[in-house]
Amino acid sequence: MNKVLEAIANVFRIRDLRWRIGFTLAMLAVYRLGGHIPTPGVNTAEMQQMFQQASGTALGFIDLFSGGQLSQLTIFALGIMPYITASIILQLMTIVVPTLAKLQKEGELGRRKITQWTRYLTIALSIAQALTIAGVVQGSGLAYNPGIPFTLMTVLTLTTGTAFVMWLGEQITERGIGNGMSLIIFAGIVTGLPGAILNLYENVFVTGQWNVIQLVLILVFMVVVVAFIVFVERGERRIPVQYARRMVGRRMMGGQSTHLPLKVNSAGVIPVIFASSILAFPQTLGLVVQDSPYLANLLGMISYGRPLYELLYVTLIVFFCFFYVSIIFNPQEVADNMRKYGGFVPGIRSGKPTADHINSILTKITMVGGLYLALISVIPDFLIAGVQLHQLPFIGDWADATLPRWLLDGLNVNFYFGGTSLLIVVGVAMDTVNQIEAQLVMRHYEGFTPRAGRIRGRRSFA
Repeated sequence: MNKVLEAIANVFRIRDLRWRIGFTLAMLAVYRLGGHIPTPGVNTAEMQQMFQQASGTALGFIDLFSGGQLSQLTIFALGIMPYITASIILQLMTIVVPTLAKLQKEGELGRRKITQWTRYLTIALSIAQALTIAGVVQGSGLAYNPGIPFTLMTVLTLTTGTAFVMWLGEQITERGIGNGMSLIIFAGIVTGLPGAILNLYENVFVTGQWNVIQLVLILVFMVVVVAFIVFVERGERRIPVQYARRMVGRRMMGGQSTHLPLKVNSAGVIPVIFASSILAFPQTLGLVVQDSPYLANLLGMISYGRPLYELLYVTLIVFFCFFYVSIIFNPQEVADNMRKYGGFVPGIRSGKPTADHINSILTKITMVGGLYLALISVIPDFLIAGVQLHQLPFIGDWADATLPRWLLDGLNVNFYFGGTSLLIVVGVAMDTVNQIEAQLVMRHYEGFTPRAGRIRGRRSFA
């Protein structure tokens, strides 16, 4: 504990680091200030009621990343989601568009060009989403003065707000500490923490819905899950690599042993975002098309908390884990580079055998990472809605008569740090602490953790 307190004191002794942290906090404060400025001409009270009914849909999913600003339709209502979507689209397009693939390999100049295209695509997506929101607001009777002027004002306000949030994120990344886009999402999620704590307090000491023992069990469970997240996020498989000795000019190079680290969760939170978006789309469609009994029955089978929904959710998460890892990591390219510089895996021939060996290990740890993401994502679903086995056609009657109601219907617990929000909060916190610690060590100060246990940051998803 003394070392941690000393490290915190060292943070404020370094002028540059102190300025960076202060700048980051100031930019996040500006972002939160914009979360209290509503878009002109909208009935925000009825807007919040509509979002409460649309929980579990794509609207609720986007509202999570905006810190509840979309449900209030503030000037930053779209948040950083258009930028994330644009980034994901361009990353996926690199495997089908040779120009993007070439730019990605050109170093800093290519990355700047891709970043510029990401900004343009972000503005285009913001305009499209703003037009959709303006249409939904007017169609739901939430606009005080509907019409073309309201549509233009809404599009201008929301698009400008998204561009400003994107600029804030870039300024934090360049002049502050940590990844700006990730920290903006982090700030949007943790703003709901006081409300979650108040909800726990009311359930225990006001309404009496839970007792103190249940509260302690929930808190212990939350701590265990967070510790499990940190443990897995730091986990990696190290493949030993040996470099042969060779002459380069007049110098003898190589002859050293190293390793190739493969992270357990190489895909980050992107598979969860993809899976949630796909499953949220049918529910959002149900809000628009409400006159079809067949569609209502079909959507009911895959509604939030149903067994089929959870099965599809887990399957999609694992699938997108393999899909995304296959995009960002090429075993054949790694094996070729290793052979080019005289490296080899002990006991494995160079070339294709090495690529097959790496691919085999990568497949196994990706499966573990996908199941880990699925487990963390479905925990809040079980706590809120239960397993709902009584909804199944064949064993429903048996489950309804045998299993306890808390298991079937859930505890109605708002497990705030769960699923996507938990992965983002823990990952961003680890990455930010890692960057602060790197600044301390670079200036010959002791970090937060011993040298043997440095916190490893995770790749940013934004």
